[in-house]
Amino acid sequence: MMDYIKAFIVGGIICVIGQLLMDHTKLTPARILVLFVTAGVILQGLGLYQKLVDIGGAGATVPLPGFGYALAKGAIKEVKEAGLIGAFTGGIKATSGGIAGAVFFGYIASVVFSPKTKK
Repeated sequence: MMDYIKAFIVGGIICVIGQLLMDHTKLTPARILVLFVTAGVILQGLGLYQKLVDIGGAGATVPLPGFGYALAKGAIKEVKEAGLIGAFTGGIKATSGGIAGAVFFGYIASVVFSPKTKK
């Protein structure tokens, strides 16, 4: 039960940061998305995001910084195994399942709900 509470708290804090950025800055949601993914990459590159994942589990890996974390973790692993080319291929290998799932389920949602553009 404690793992769920930790995941909820860590994920909630990440969401609160995003909401504060939207409410109190002129940053657009797209820029906040890029900021979060980039922050995840930088924090993992410095070895800090793994500590957050150890504490918060899915609360840290599911939000946007978690995607950056997965990209960096995959690239670091692949560089160790395949050399410099791994910096380009590792992140894609590590995140391909999530990307494929997002595309697939996004398509299904668009078929089921018939989205329309705003006027």
